[in-house]
Amino acid sequence: MSITTIEIPTDNKMQFLQETLIGLKSEPKFMLSKYFYDATGDRIFQQIMDMEEYYLTNAEMEILQNQSAQLSEAISADGTAFDLIELGAGDATKSIHLLKSLLDAEMEFSYFPIDISEHVIADLEENLPKKLPALDITGLNGDYFDMLKKATELSDRRKVVLFMGANIGNMTVADAESFCFSLKKLLSPNDLLIIGFDLKKNPQQILAAYNDKGGITRSFNLNLLQRINNELNGDFNVDQFEHYASYDPATGACKSYLISLKKQIVNIRHQVIHFAENEYIFMEISQKYSLGDIDQLAAKAGFTPVQRFFDKNRYFVDAIWRVD
Repeated sequence: MSITTIEIPTDNKMQFLQETLIGLKSEPKFMLSKYFYDATGDRIFQQIMDMEEYYLTNAEMEILQNQSAQLSEAISADGTAFDLIELGAGDATKSIHLLKSLLDAEMEFSYFPIDISEHVIADLEENLPKKLPALDITGLNGDYFDMLKKATELSDRRKVVLFMGANIGNMTVADAESFCFSLKKLLSPNDLLIIGFDLKKNPQQILAAYNDKGGITRSFNLNLLQRINNELNGDFNVDQFEHYASYDPATGACKSYLISLKKQIVNIRHQVIHFAENEYIFMEISQKYSLGDIDQLAAKAGFTPVQRFFDKNRYFVDAIWRVD
């Protein structure tokens, strides 16, 4: 077992500041969902995944718990050694089933979890080796593409990229196309991408997952304002903002906003941000897909669909795409 942490040589806090100011000075205002995940945000998101309304966690967990052997077979079909690179690894609660299956099958591979959260990478390095002593793990803390490039510099083995948990849904369809195309350019022929999609379903079920009765999603969104206060010297009055979620079954777009409850001024590092009463900040999108949408996305990005894995309710799919 070997454990290594690699951090990108950039000022993440300065990037956080710059991108926050750009978003809040735009019309309409927006924030980047990647900044939800400080230590508090990580904890709240764990609570979200445990919510009764949040069906996504159980759906994909079912796939990983029950079909990891089949996934392992698909990954290792050509018998060569590979690097398993997980974008947005989180706590690896789901991917640990795949890791265990690969180790049980005595596959030759290294695991590269990538996450923008230093807390997440530190936690993985501390806890995964206790559960999987044979695992070769190299933690990468930073931007997905920067760290994927770093992983290709560290090893020239075949790449299997995991992008699970419906993270692709945190982008508009246009941005998802651009993301997948950029990802494909960093990969080589016969490399694989295993990518998770939340499928279109009953609109009420989807909306409830992002507007839960316990207000946990509300806390998750508002925590980003508190993070700005803590890390960027902001002075948001969090009580003057409210969470709002909507779902459009025609487009498959579930969107979250924070609404300013009154006319107010917020200061961030001596920069003044003006809010009108009822003005919104667009916080995130959770895009839902049909199977046809997924195949179309693969084709536009230059991947070839290989295989699909569904949960029993067909709420969710983990798709395997190949670079040709």
